[in-house]
Amino acid sequence: MVTLPVFNAAGKEVGKYEIDPAVLAPRINKQLLHDVVVMYQANLRQGSHNTKSRGEVSGSTKKLYRQKGTGNARMGSRRTPQRRGGGHAKTVEPRDYGYRLPRKAVRSATRMAVASKLIDQQVVIIDELSMAAPKTKEFAGVLKALGLSGLSTHVAVADYDAVLYLSARNLPRVTMSPVSDLNALSVLRPRKLLMTRAALDRFRETASEPQAVEA
Repeated sequence: MVTLPVFNAAGKEVGKYEIDPAVLAPRINKQLLHDVVVMYQANLRQGSHNTKSRGEVSGSTKKLYRQKGTGNARMGSRRTPQRRGGGHAKTVEPRDYGYRLPRKAVRSATRMAVASKLIDQQVVIIDELSMAAPKTKEFAGVLKALGLSGLSTHVAVADYDAVLYLSARNLPRVTMSPVSDLNALSVLRPRKLLMTRAALDRFRETASEPQAVEA
């Protein structure tokens, strides 16, 4: 059982939150976490790299000089890979690096990631997070009061809030998403995970649903 302090926006402790990480994930499978994180990283790759072959570069295809009798090495056209400005011998073409693992494995990895953060005391719980208007300075003040200023932090809220998103999007090393959009990469990459009490309650309920449990 892990007991976490609950803070308000001013950084004062206003309660406690008890949660058993085993409810989210009975065990932490590091290999599964690694596989899922690599999958998300691969899906983020653009794959737009490209090099030109000798048939794609500009230039004449005429043989530069006769085969024999010049005293020089044999040479074809100026498009050959041996010459500067020529084509590549082994070209690299655009490709899609994306792939998908089984849905149950991905969901299980998300629960394991949150459970590992709870075990390592890297989760900060805030009682409520709301703003009347987008204010980046005000949001930064909340993070500073919670001791998260300058730390890479992912903020998870119960539902999408446009005001909070606009307030946090310009802060360096800070990301935000609804708790339903959490994944293993977004949880494990930052140093801290800031969750509202309602967000953690919803994640806890989702993890305990029968369809979310591994077969």
